[in-house]
Amino acid sequence: MAGRAKTFHGVTIGILMVKTGFCRLPGDVGHAGTWDFPVQYRIVEDATPDKMMALESSGLLDSFKAAARDLVAGGVDGIATTCGFLALYQQELAAACGVPVAASSLLQVPLAERLIAPGKRVGILTFSRESLHASHLEAVGVHPGTPVVGMPPDSVFVTSIKSGDTVPRYEPMRTEVLEAAERLLRTYPEVGAIVLECANMTPFSADIAERFGVPVFDGVTLINWFHAGLRPRRYRPA
Repeated sequence: MAGRAKTFHGVTIGILMVKTGFCRLPGDVGHAGTWDFPVQYRIVEDATPDKMMALESSGLLDSFKAAARDLVAGGVDGIATTCGFLALYQQELAAACGVPVAASSLLQVPLAERLIAPGKRVGILTFSRESLHASHLEAVGVHPGTPVVGMPPDSVFVTSIKSGDTVPRYEPMRTEVLEAAERLLRTYPEVGAIVLECANMTPFSADIAERFGVPVFDGVTLINWFHAGLRPRRYRPA
């Protein structure tokens, strides 16, 4: 924002990261090569995957606030995250940071609902169905009855992330995410658009859209939109 002192320059978006050790793929929110603009990452040291699955009782809010404020003090103009479960902290982070905050890809669900035909619904794919509660959804204006399907707890996708697997698992992860999308659409045939809660699913968004013919919104679409609002493209007459 204009008039603020900055330590680093030319970076608009700061991204709060869960502390993980697994191999992030290109297209993941936490992979710097995903972006056409520079981003500044900050790891929240005590935010482990297991704690993120129990966010309501984790006591992590102050840690995320401190990390976000550190990014803002450094010079970023907006805060995003690598975990859709942080929907739960959307309002608290926005109140604490002094800059706009886009805490979760789930912020896109109400918008996507208005883009599709009447009678169609938005479906959510999540890392863990058991861990995504009504409180997460309501915090970002999503109806608690929204269709949700999660990844199997014993899937390569889940176990690789939780264990900190350093080996790329592109093909098995891709297969499992596509299977989860198929399960969502089979269980809820009225779904006309999909929002991916998990930022680690975003490398496979194009595969979902191509195979099933539905629009897909994720952490990357959110942050690209967010950045466009914070730094609108400048046009000049020819």
